[in-house]
This record gives sequence, C-alpha cells and structure tokens, in this order.
Amino acid sequence: MLRRFCVRVSARLRPRRGQAMVEYALILALVSLVAIVALHSLGYAVAHRLNTVANAINGA
Repeated sequence: MLRRFCVRVSARLRPRRGQAMVEYALILALVSLVAIVALHSLGYAVAHRLNTVANAINGA
C-alpha cells in the first residue's frame, strides 16, 4: 500500500518538473530577447552621445 502511494505521488510530480523547466526556459528566452533589443536600441544612442562628446573635446 505504501509502495502504491509512493508511485502515485512520484507520477504526479514528474510532469510538473518538466513543465516548470519549460516555463523557466521561456522566461529566460523572453528576458534575453528584451535585453538584446534594449541594448541594441540603446547602443546607437550611447555611441552617438560618445561621438558628440569626443567631437566636442577634439574641437576645444
């Protein structure tokens, strides 16, 4: 009886582990995608600002 209970409990826990791992992977992919897009967009703005500062220093 105890063995049957353990088998039922372990059978219920297995799918949740895989589901949780997939959910974490999807969240990680989404956060990575947002970070890449943000860095890509901000990268041009930062580069432009640094070029402006460098030109101002060279012109002074």
